[in-house]
Amino acid sequence: MMRNAKILLALFAAIAALAGAPVSAIVPSLSSPTPSPEVTEQIIEATRDAGEDDRIAERIEGIFAELPAFADVNIAVSEGVVTLSGTVRDPAAIERAANIATRVSGVVTVENRLERDLSVEENLSILGQTGDLFESFLQALPLTLVALLTALLVGALGYVIASFTWLWTRIAPNLFLSELIRSAIRFVFVIGGVVIGLDMLGAGALMGAVLGGAGVIGIALGFAMRDTIENYVASLMLSIRQPFRANDWVLIDQYEGRVIRLTSRATILMTLDGNHLRIPNAQVFKAVILNYTRNPQRRFDFVLGVDADDDPRTAMQTGIDALSHLPFVLAEPEPQARIEDVGDSNVAIRFLGWINQDQADWYKSRSLAIAGVKEALESAGFALPEPIYRLRVDARSEALPIGRTASVTEEKTPAAAAPPVDVDQDVRPESEIAQMVEQERRADSGQAKDLLDPKRPVE
Repeated sequence: MMRNAKILLALFAAIAALAGAPVSAIVPSLSSPTPSPEVTEQIIEATRDAGEDDRIAERIEGIFAELPAFADVNIAVSEGVVTLSGTVRDPAAIERAANIATRVSGVVTVENRLERDLSVEENLSILGQTGDLFESFLQALPLTLVALLTALLVGALGYVIASFTWLWTRIAPNLFLSELIRSAIRFVFVIGGVVIGLDMLGAGALMGAVLGGAGVIGIALGFAMRDTIENYVASLMLSIRQPFRANDWVLIDQYEGRVIRLTSRATILMTLDGNHLRIPNAQVFKAVILNYTRNPQRRFDFVLGVDADDDPRTAMQTGIDALSHLPFVLAEPEPQARIEDVGDSNVAIRFLGWINQDQADWYKSRSLAIAGVKEALESAGFALPEPIYRLRVDARSEALPIGRTASVTEEKTPAAAAPPVDVDQDVRPESEIAQMVEQERRADSGQAKDLLDPKRPVE
């Protein structure tokens, strides 16, 4: 290895000689290391010009005068030595003052005797600046009053415009929509007044922060009150496209009753047994609604079974004739009968008939129709059998002595004729629930706002 190193060194020396350069310039690693430059210190002059200390002191005082943090700093200079004394509020200002003084030309060293001011008044900004804040408030008080008055006037203008009920009712005939427009006008004018007032005070940053915070809060409330907002929107849609009128007999999903009113939050029903039922409008808007009042003609149906050995077609015609002779059953559409099912011991027949709900009650009519058709079938000799079960006895076992023996004969007693159905019975529509609904609507007409408008079309 030493031999190879010597050969390489001789080779570089030859190349350097040909080029006229020293070996150390080509192979610095093989030469002695270059010494690092020494750090020169500031030289203190033996003599000083007259008045130099005063100039240093004046220069430092001028710099500190532009910095409020050094207002209570005292400066003394003697033979280039700067002595700083006094108090500062910020601990970092102590070292900062010394650094500034050191950078002034002619300063030999700095004797830093600054201390932190530990007084409560100086360390608490709200207490230390109480006088300035109060003075600033007094100066801005006239402008603040003008801005407040302007905001109040703009907001009051919105309330005045929204108070023209006749105008908004004419623009939006729907009561709920007109109230929504009026509320939006009031809200826009109040926010506009606040924005104008803050702009007059030059609080643009505060205004942006308020609006940004309001947006964030609005998004949070939107997620938190999702159901409430959905219910509110559903109320608006129901008031615009009304699916029923007051006192209509409706079936909303599984809830049945007569409509009392439609409010901004719920639909109020009176059930057929006289109880109040409150359904949220969001549920009503998405529900399947069956309105029995819209069409006065309504069909009833029931099932009766005849013996399996009887002719079902004759039984169907007998039931249709019986329905046709009932005065409350409409001739058009005419009554019908259909074989519903063939059971173990009977043939089930469904009978259908139509009534006018303005003249006959559905429940009463159906009840009398069942009685009339049953009587007609029995009078025509059709049996309405109960379920019959056939028992098969094993031939290897002896018959049990149960029941009548073959030697006993009994004569069939003719069945008593069924009393005829009184077709003149009262089948007028029930009006108790309808009257209760009307009484409640009249009693609450001045208290609760009903969004049902008879002038608007029904969906």
